Amino acid sequence: MQIIDKYFPQLSPTQRQQFEALYDLYADWNQKINVISRKDIENLYEHHVLHSLAIAKELNFRPGTRILDFGTGGGFPGIPLAIMFPETQFKLIDGTGKKIRVATEVAQAIGLKNCHPVHLRGEEEKEKFEFVVSRAVMPLPDLLKIVRKNISKTQRNSMANGVLCLKGGNVESEIHNMKKIAEVSPLSNWFEEPWFKEKYLIYVPI
Repeated sequence: MQIIDKYFPQLSPTQRQQFEALYDLYADWNQKINVISRKDIENLYEHHVLHSLAIAKELNFRPGTRILDFGTGGGFPGIPLAIMFPETQFKLIDGTGKKIRVATEVAQAIGLKNCHPVHLRGEEEKEKFEFVVSRAVMPLPDLLKIVRKNISKTQRNSMANGVLCLKGGNVESEIHNMKKIAEVSPLSNWFEEPWFKEKYLIYVPI
């Protein structure tokens, strides 16, 4: 938890309790359903929770904003973001039912009221959202083709509606055809730990 306190010192007592509860919940569920690499569970807060919260460094979502977490797996980045923004609505979707079960159980266990995991493929999602968030689910151009239909025309935030995608490695090839509009932010701008080198947040307004 110290790494979350380091970068987000203004958490409420409820938020701190919710973040603190994540380790035991994910460690327990991960023994039944593998949603995080078994070797990586010790790094839950740095590699998964803080990684997800990079989006909160880029944009402070306004109350009432609706966000789709596309390919959430066990609940990332959606669950950490839902804790951080309790007045924002999150829908978490994934095509693998057992992963959605984990996200559902974790959200319920920590009392998240603004987080709704659903077993659904992105192509089947019909609702509208201000933003779609994702963690390296698929190549960005493929993701944009699927979720463009889901971006609302109603603007609520300081940034135009669009896609916020966490990626690692060489991202140049992914944004080759959208260099004029895509914004790439190195996570090392916000987090000093070596693991965040060559990790990026890509924002594409739609």
